[in-house]
Amino acid sequence: MAIKQQVPPEAHETLKNNRDALYLDVRTEGEFAAGHAGRAINIPVMVAKGPGQMQLNLDFVEVAEKVIPKGRKLVVGCLSGRRSQRACEMLEEAGFTDLTNMVGGFGGQRDASGKVVVAGWRDAGLPVTTDLGDAAYAAQKAKAGV
Repeated sequence: MAIKQQVPPEAHETLKNNRDALYLDVRTEGEFAAGHAGRAINIPVMVAKGPGQMQLNLDFVEVAEKVIPKGRKLVVGCLSGRRSQRACEMLEEAGFTDLTNMVGGFGGQRDASGKVVVAGWRDAGLPVTTDLGDAAYAAQKAKAGV
């Protein structure tokens, strides 16, 4: 099944019109803490391996399976839409059924020259918060018992 694709304003409308929908932010904990959508939770698909190096978060699918029902509507976002597409593919493989990748992510999608081709959530003027609370990855891992 093809994973749905939405730009940030469309994703915002989906979240606004469906109170059961969840924004799953798959950026790193630091990126998430610096600003995220208000109803988002953070489960990073990649984690820092070292300075400037990233690796797959081996707990990503396990934590997601334990804290999110597989039939729940998910809008999945990262910084530009690439990591979130990969996360959607991993979640689909694990049996999640209602997945939407947010093209443009939080910070915008850029072409090879660095020009923004799809404005991100932040630059589209959509609501942003730095409040972590139960949205933080540590809280998700605790709920999952990981």
